[in-house]
Formats: sequence, C-alpha cells, structure tokens
Amino acid sequence: MIIPNRKTERTFMNEILSRFCPRIEFDSYEDFFENYQCNTPRNFNFAYDVVDEWARLRPEKTALVWTNDAGDIKTYTFAEMKRQSDKTANALLALGVRKGDVTLLILKQRPEVWIMMLALEKIGAVCIPGSFQLTKKDLIYRCNIADVKLLAAVADDETLLASIRAARQECHSLKHIALVGDTVSDGFLDLRKLIADAPSEFSRPSGDADTRIDESMLIYFSSGTSGPPKMVLHNHALPLGHIVTAKYWQCVEDDKVHLTQTDSGWAKFAWGKIYGQWICGAVIGAYDTEKFTPQGMLSALARLQPTTFCAPATVFRYLIKEDLSRMDFSFIKHTSVAGEPLSPEVFHQFKQKTGLEIREGFGQSEGSVLAASFKWLAVKPGSMGKPSPLYGLDLLDEDRQSIDDGQVGVMSITHAGLNIYESNRESNTQSLAGLFRGYWKDEDVTCSCWKDGVYQTGDMAWRDGEGYLWFVGRNDDVIKCSGYRIGPFEVESALMEHPAVLECAVTAAPDPTRGQVVKATVVLAQGWAPSDQLKRDLQNHVKRGTAPYKYPRIIEFVSELPKTISGKIQRSVIRKQDEGN
Repeated sequence: MIIPNRKTERTFMNEILSRFCPRIEFDSYEDFFENYQCNTPRNFNFAYDVVDEWARLRPEKTALVWTNDAGDIKTYTFAEMKRQSDKTANALLALGVRKGDVTLLILKQRPEVWIMMLALEKIGAVCIPGSFQLTKKDLIYRCNIADVKLLAAVADDETLLASIRAARQECHSLKHIALVGDTVSDGFLDLRKLIADAPSEFSRPSGDADTRIDESMLIYFSSGTSGPPKMVLHNHALPLGHIVTAKYWQCVEDDKVHLTQTDSGWAKFAWGKIYGQWICGAVIGAYDTEKFTPQGMLSALARLQPTTFCAPATVFRYLIKEDLSRMDFSFIKHTSVAGEPLSPEVFHQFKQKTGLEIREGFGQSEGSVLAASFKWLAVKPGSMGKPSPLYGLDLLDEDRQSIDDGQVGVMSITHAGLNIYESNRESNTQSLAGLFRGYWKDEDVTCSCWKDGVYQTGDMAWRDGEGYLWFVGRNDDVIKCSGYRIGPFEVESALMEHPAVLECAVTAAPDPTRGQVVKATVVLAQGWAPSDQLKRDLQNHVKRGTAPYKYPRIIEFVSELPKTISGKIQRSVIRKQDEGN
C-alpha cells in the first residue's frame, strides 16, 4: 500500500473533499453543527467525480483491500477500479442495459460488487443491492415490482442459485442473469468473462445520456415488518450525504484502511464500504465471509489491520466473550457501531478489554447518519449521541409537535422546506444530500410518513438535558402493557448485564389480560444452561436494573436469534412466531 508523506496526503485529500465541503475541520460539535456545508453539483456522479478523479490524480492509490475466510488478500488501486468499471459499463451496454434500467446485485462482498455499482452509476442505471438470503418469493417480488432487467449473483451459493432457477420464469422483465465465480453453470452468463472481453475505452456520456444529481441511482428494499417491503429510492446525492458518516463519525483517514463489516445487500454497505470512505480517500477493507464467527472476525482484523472499524452490535456482543488478551488492537484508532443500539454493558466490557470506546451512530436505509457520538462529544454509553448537521432532527409527539427533554417522541426530520419528495415530483430541484426521494411506486406510504415538510422515521427516542438522544425502539417494537409503554432496548440492556446472557431480543407477546407482555428471547453464554431458576434470576435482575413493571414475564432460551446477514436481530420474526402460536 502506498502511503504518501503528510504534506502530499493533505493536498490530495483536499483536492477531492474540498470540492464538496468548503470547510473540512471544526473546533467543536457546536462549530460542526452550525457551520458544516456540503455542495451538491447538479451533475454530480460518484463514479466519475470521485473514483475516476482519484484514478486521474493518484492512479496507484489503494482503493480496496479484500480478504476471505481462507486468508487470501487482494488489493485494488483506483486506476484498476476505473479500468474495470469502464469495461463493465461497456459490457452492460452490450447486454442492452441503459440509463434508467434496473439491475439487482447479489454479490456478497466479491470485488465485483464495487465494480458493478460504479459501472451502473456511469451509465445511469439503477442498482438494487440484495442479500443472498433472498428466496424464490423474494426474487419474484423484487424483480417484478422494480422491473429488474439484469440479475447479477455469486455463482457458488447453491441455495441462492436454486432460488434463482425457480424464480426466473416468473420474473417477467428479467432479460439476463449473470454469475460471478470460477465456474458458471450452463444457462447463465459469465460476468467475469463479459467484463474481460469488453472494450477498455469508455467516456462519460453527454447531454441527456449523462446523469443529474436528482436522478435515480439506488434502491434498498425495506425490511417489510408490516406489509411487503418498500422500495427506498435514492438519487445521486446519496454519496455526498455520507461524508458526515465517514469523516466525522467513523473518522476515516486518507490512505488508511476502514473496515465496516456488512454484506453488500444492506444499506450499511452504502454507509461504510463505498461512498463517504472513498470521498475521504480511505482504503476500504472487505472481509468476504460466508458466515460470521468471532474467530473469523478477529483473524480478518489481524490481516486487514484497519485504522477505523465499524460493525453491528452483534459483532461486539460476541467479541467481548472471546479471549481478547492475545489480540493486539493497537492498529485500531476508532470504533463505531450502528444498525441497532449497543448496550452499556457491551460498551464497558469492550473498552476494558481493548481500551477502545465504541461510538454509536443512528440512521436508516432512508438516509445517512441522523445522529451520532461525533468525535468531539464525550461518549454516554447507551446514547446515540447528538443530531447530524445535515438534518433538522427533532422529537415529535402524536400531534407532530416538539416535545420536552425527557419525553419520548418520534425522531423526525424537520429541516425548513424539506418536503423533498413533493418538490422533486413537481420540479427538478436538488435533494438534500443523503436523504431518500420517497418509497418508489408507493405514493400513499410516502405521503403518510413524509408530509408538511416533515419526515417521521418511525423510531422512538428521548433527549436528555445535554442534548443527547436515547433510543427507545421502533414504533412497532414499543410494548404496550397494561397502559405502560416499554422500550425493548432498556430491558435488553438490563439483561445484558447478567453474565449468563450472550445476547437477547425483547419483544411484545400477546396477552389476553394485559394486551401485551414483555418477552425476552435469550441466548446463553458458554457454561450456562436453561432452567426455571435462571429465568427467575433474570427476571429479578431486570427488576433491580430498571422499573419493576418492565421485567420480562416470558423468557425463552434459544440457541441463536434470527438475524439479517449483517447481524441485525430480526425482532419481527420473533413477533410473528408468537402471534402464530
């Protein structure tokens, strides 16, 4: 990896970042919040204006360091990223993929996922990242509702390939299926061969063929906890919104490795593995694992040696149960967590064992970081920190009015004149960097949560007297028991303080008398066994750690919790199981 001298590093970092941020350094959170600005050029395109520009300025600058469970390591420069994405753009055009066409990518963390995303941006096509956990039903739904023209997937996942084969005849708009792997089955296109055979020369289109910042770039499917998954539509301004995510929360550094652990099918990939990181000049670390294990994660960290590290709370919950005394974490300068709240107990144990503070961040697939323990702030374990300067974040009551400190409200974006969906629908005005355009093809749902200049996230929180925000739960996750409103995170945090608990999920279980009661689904730490006595001990532990009425009346011991591939606990799966019983 080429590391320039400090003077050169500063010169080149500002060459890219200062094009969009007139001021980069700030003295305090207050200075940052009041004075941060991000320019959004009308024809901004991340692939051309960031990646290709790095390739022009410093072609040998390292862009990506990739490793897998076998311990293989590969590095890619920005010059290689430009060349490969140019060839891929030509290959896509040869397949008939044009500006505005939709492509579904299920590529795990193969290097091709970065190359494909850049190529799609270059031709103005729309990318849908997908998880390899998608079933036949999932594939049919996504392909048909989004009019997917091309599906690109890994070639070595037999379960996924079986789902693709079963779904392809019912995916009416799908024209091509291309696979990435050493061996490609008959009936599928070989994406690596298509790229290798494509011409190298590719120039940015002009006129109508070029992209505008307000045109569609990326779609994430929501989790679909109530009803079918929604299509979260982003335009080309999204990467600029993630400057705050990368520079001021994850604290990435120029020419230093940043590792965010997530599959490419989730929005955390956009948060931590491509946009803000490359704008800031960081090297993206990729650990391409088939299944998370603590030992695999520790080995990957030792190989990649990231300066900055971000992971879901699940990763930290498992790491603190390992013997970390044999691990040298001195190469890590900054750690962060997002995806779900981190309990104070995990924060304290990780800091005790490694000396590192985990800084929490909060956001959604719909935008970039909304609130975080930014680098100027003292960490309050369990708090998500303070609002990002990008959005006018406020807590609102059921009447959409601001609430006082200490009260629970809906986290809402109230930036003046922010009704971006409606303004974009009527004109070509530019979007605020990082915020979604709406739920594609679902105007009713868009308008129900985004109206009168306010976007309500559906997440509940409260604010303390110092302006720190504390997560309570999704509106759907808040438990209503005998007139009380109970946030699952507080109960989970209390449970995590007991040495028997490795991880847990707190949900509402139906109850004929109380309406709902608190249920805890618990994975036990090594050396502990389920018993009625342990259930009583855990219940009493929660009563001592929080208000007694919040204790879990039902405790179920399980071997593992349902999770997304990125490690986020799927409480909706537990709720549906309980409702079906």
